[in-house]
Amino acid sequence: MRYLTIVFFSFLLIQCSIKNKIEDGKSENFKVDTLTYFDQRRERKIPIAVYQPKNSKNLNQIPIIFSHGYGENNGKDYFEAYSYLTEFLASKGYFIVSVQHELKTDELLAMTGKLQETRRPNWERGAQNIFFVLQEMKRKYPNFNYEKLALIGHSNGGDMTVLFAHKYPNLAEKIISMDNRRMELPRVAKPKIYTLRSKDYPADDGVLPNEEEKRKYGITVQFTNINHSNMDNDANTEERKYMNEKILEYLGVSRRNGKNSTLTILSIIKHCKIDIFYDSYLT
Repeated sequence: MRYLTIVFFSFLLIQCSIKNKIEDGKSENFKVDTLTYFDQRRERKIPIAVYQPKNSKNLNQIPIIFSHGYGENNGKDYFEAYSYLTEFLASKGYFIVSVQHELKTDELLAMTGKLQETRRPNWERGAQNIFFVLQEMKRKYPNFNYEKLALIGHSNGGDMTVLFAHKYPNLAEKIISMDNRRMELPRVAKPKIYTLRSKDYPADDGVLPNEEEKRKYGITVQFTNINHSNMDNDANTEERKYMNEKILEYLGVSRRNGKNSTLTILSIIKHCKIDIFYDSYLT
C-alpha cells in the first residue's frame, strides 16, 4: 500500500511539473500563424502574427493587439522580437495579433527635432494599422469579446498604442504601455491605463500622470529594474518572468485559485501542494 501511495504521488509530481511548464509559458501550448492584411484605402500591407492556444477549448475569447518597438524597418519584429510575451499570453488562453508596423519601404523613424511632432506621422500610421487590424478581426472573429480588448505596445509601439487610446477611447478596455516615452498617457478612466517603466530611460515631461491624476483615473505606473531595451526578447529569464506576470496581472487573470481550503487530491493537482500533503499523509 505504501509503495502504491508513493507511485501515485510520483505521478502527481510529474503532472505538477507539466503544469508549471505551461504556467511559465515554456511549453508549446500555443500555435502561431503569419499572414498579411492589405488596407486598400492606404494601399498598405500589414503583416501580422496570430498567437493562440493550441487547443481551441482553452481560448478565452479575449483579443489582444500587440505593437512592437522601433526595429529600423527590418520587417520581422511582429513575430521575432517579443515572442516570450506573445507565446506566454497565448498559452494562457488569449488571442494575440502582433502587428508589423514598419515596412522596408517606410521612412526611418525621426531622431531629430521635437520628437512629439516629428514622430507623430509614424504614430498616426501605427494607430491606423491597429484600427484596420481590429476591424478585420471583428469581421473574421465576430464571437470574440471585444469589450475586453487589450492593446499592448513597447517603446515606439507603446506611443502608437497610447495615441490609439486618445483617438478611440471606447474601442479598448485596457491599454498596457511598456515604457512608451513620448506620447502622453490619456488622463481618463476608460480605457484602463497601465504602464511598465524602465530604469534607464525617463519619459518626456507630461507623459506620465502625477499622483493626483493616478488616483483620480486609476492609472497604474509601475517602475521596474529593467532596461528599456530589455523589454523585448533581450530580456533575461527573470525579466521575462516579471513582465509576463505583471502583464497577466493587468489583464485580470489570477494565476492562483483562491477557493482552495482543504487538501483534497483535486486541490493537490490544481495547486501543486504535493510536498505538504505527502508529508502529512505519511506521518
